[in-house]
Amino acid sequence: MSKTNNFTTEAEEKTINDAFADVLNGYLRSNHRKKVEIIERAFRFAKEAHKGIRRRSGEPYILHPIAVAKIASQEIGLGSTSICAALLHDVVEDTDYTVEDIEQNFGKKIAQLVEGLTKISGGIFGDKASAQAENFRKLLLTMSEDIRVVLIKMADRLHNMRTLGSMAPNKQYKIAGETLYIYAPLAHRLGLFAIKTELENLSFKYEHPDAFASISKKIEATEQRRNEIYNNFAAPILQRLDAMGLKYTAKARVKSVYSIWNKMNTKHIPFEEVYDLYAARIVFECDDPAKEKALCWQIYSAITDIYRLHPDRTRDWVSVPKANGYQALHLTVMGPDGNWIEVQIRSRRMDEIAEKGFAAHWKYKVGEGEEESELDAWLHTIKDILDDPEPNALDFLDTLKLNLFASEIVVFTPKGELLTLPMDATVLDVAFNLHSQIGCHCIAGKVNHKLVPLSQKLNSGDQVEVLTSQSQTPKAEWVDFLATAKAKTRLRQALRKLQQPAVAAGKEIFAKFLKENDIPDNNVAITKVMGLFKAASRDDLYYLLGNQEIVLNDYVIKTLKKSTGSTKRLLSKLLGFGSKSADEGAQPQTPSAIDTKQTYVLRTDEKGESNYKMADCCSPIPGDEVLGFIEMDGTVTVHALDCPRANKLKASYGPRIVATRWESGSTLFPVEIQIEGIDRHGILHELISLISKQLTLDIRALDIRAEKEVFTARVNLLATNVEEVNDLCSKLKKISGVEKCSRI
Repeated sequence: MSKTNNFTTEAEEKTINDAFADVLNGYLRSNHRKKVEIIERAFRFAKEAHKGIRRRSGEPYILHPIAVAKIASQEIGLGSTSICAALLHDVVEDTDYTVEDIEQNFGKKIAQLVEGLTKISGGIFGDKASAQAENFRKLLLTMSEDIRVVLIKMADRLHNMRTLGSMAPNKQYKIAGETLYIYAPLAHRLGLFAIKTELENLSFKYEHPDAFASISKKIEATEQRRNEIYNNFAAPILQRLDAMGLKYTAKARVKSVYSIWNKMNTKHIPFEEVYDLYAARIVFECDDPAKEKALCWQIYSAITDIYRLHPDRTRDWVSVPKANGYQALHLTVMGPDGNWIEVQIRSRRMDEIAEKGFAAHWKYKVGEGEEESELDAWLHTIKDILDDPEPNALDFLDTLKLNLFASEIVVFTPKGELLTLPMDATVLDVAFNLHSQIGCHCIAGKVNHKLVPLSQKLNSGDQVEVLTSQSQTPKAEWVDFLATAKAKTRLRQALRKLQQPAVAAGKEIFAKFLKENDIPDNNVAITKVMGLFKAASRDDLYYLLGNQEIVLNDYVIKTLKKSTGSTKRLLSKLLGFGSKSADEGAQPQTPSAIDTKQTYVLRTDEKGESNYKMADCCSPIPGDEVLGFIEMDGTVTVHALDCPRANKLKASYGPRIVATRWESGSTLFPVEIQIEGIDRHGILHELISLISKQLTLDIRALDIRAEKEVFTARVNLLATNVEEVNDLCSKLKKISGVEKCSRI
């Protein structure tokens, strides 16, 4: 948040003191030891340091650290050390005070936390892609030293998201994209469920304001009906639980707006067809953790006596907790209205851990608990990735995402040891997780004593034995059937070692080629050649050259000599240095002269020439919510806001994101729609007839498949905007027999 100088008014002083009193009162109500004096000193120190500074929204800056301290204390459950660090988290970065000053005044521990937070300040990512991955590495390394650093960082990000409204649109896209791509999954992995949900909802609200408002309105409108269904469903269960003499609370938990939208999008269904809008949750009181498991199964038994159980949707995370510490028993039963309803059964302790994550473990821990060992195991995996960091920021983030988003399975070694792996993990994942050498020499596996290939996907409960051979060597194609970040990193290391001689030879060939043809040896030349041969990295290019899989010919020389002049000028602009030659003259600037603070208007002239390019990955059309990404050559590529590639770009290249709006025009764009329904005589004729009556739409391809009584049709059209497509879909849905119709 940017800051301006100003002095606080009396009313603002009162607001500041009230906000701090709120933090202090919340802390005094908690189970932590009461170290009020040091918290009050930290507040006075921070208030003095930030004196006269304001946030972009106009409020005094000190309100931000106070809000972060409140989230850390009351929503994550941290104690006095973290509250002080949260109050002081921006002091070193924004004022003349140093980490040494903090240490002198507040001791080593608080100073270490503030230093950790300063290292990763300004959001995870800086302005350059390489620095972004580097910054994220710092975050994770600091996290493996003291988990509290990342928990306070979460609180900082949550408050920034809650006050995102005062930022410019392109900044909102960047911060929301980064939050959805990195922070929400990280919160999930740390067991901060409530914060993860809020971060997702806030990101969604700023990226898709209309969809957010529409779904929120529908949730509100259906609330009364939902409550009636829940009360009918819950009444017999509550009666049974009362008879068992349990102390408990039961409530319906509604799916988040973001989850509902996600389901509508992935399943191509309207809001009305999202049947699992809510889950019932039973939280029971139990003072003895040893009795919790038995009580969970007693409640399970009582519910399944009343309602029919869905046999494939019972999840026992009481016996084997998730790696983020989550414990609960989930079952799905058929409700009185004929829809499946999920019921979550937890003790009060499990519920606090589920909502507040690892901070809540400290409240309950007695000595060294297994929760700590689970966290250590995860942090150890992260360190494993950091030992061999990817040179490319996006690759690094992708590798990390594998770890963050993992839905887990649990498998056993022949000795009975438990291994927690992501969904879709294979025998090869197990091999690399055990040891790099076992992975490199893996030839097959035995799953439940049956011989299987190393690409075999595993299920929870499988017993897995890895078979190796000294003659086996790692293969590049293995990466396609690895699901764990650890295994991918270890495979890359092994391949790099094997490829080193060819890479060294290729590097020599390339340097010699440039020298002989009088071409400057710089980033421009190598980037161009990598593009020509579709090499993902420099080492890949050198390997192809050293292995004699590609040859540098006259075409390469011509391409390089042609582009050297113009690219040199562009690069000096991009990187912000270089001589001011007559034809350059201008000051350093971002890619092209596009002002990212202004909304970029997407135009197409009479000749059909546009000032933008459509992204192949998501193929948006006018009317879709989109953003622009400024490429290295200064052109603007348009991505749909919810495109996965766009999410990566927002998270990694924020300064090159530009807010856009469509200028109305008559250009035609390709669109694909899918229609599903009950097959009957004459329905195809009706479909084609209706589409052809839409004069502005032009059918390019039609694929219709009927299987027994059901048909699926895919229609490729040319349309000028999204309204035309939506209008067509609503008309097609009115045809008798058509059940679903949506754009893909």
